[in-house]
Amino acid sequence: QVQLVESGGGLVQTGGSLRLSCAVSGLTFSRHAMAWFRQAPGKERQFVAAINWSDNSTYYVSDVKGRFTISRDNTKSTGYLHMNSLKPEDTAVYYCAADRLLSWGLGARYDYMGQGTQVTVSS
Repeated sequence: QVQLVESGGGLVQTGGSLRLSCAVSGLTFSRHAMAWFRQAPGKERQFVAAINWSDNSTYYVSDVKGRFTISRDNTKSTGYLHMNSLKPEDTAVYYCAADRLLSWGLGARYDYMGQGTQVTVSS
């Protein structure tokens, strides 16, 4: 059974930082691309970032570039999203996802997704 479990969310002030983690089990993590999505209240789920399994190439939505960094540790089957310079508009539930195929942007599609972790940025 594939499981993705996010952690590290919480309440932070504007300008602060958080590191989200995603522990993955039930699949060969080192052979799967990984991504993060987010969903704010009343809005559709949005692609945030992705990292490939083969060369660790990374992709970001434009409004997080330079502030967020996606990374992975294949030895721990864990992915990360480092978030700096957080803004109130970053407030959302953040989901990690995995798939054999890398995709990003509006067309991003991932077979496996976690339950999410809440990130709230206060102004």
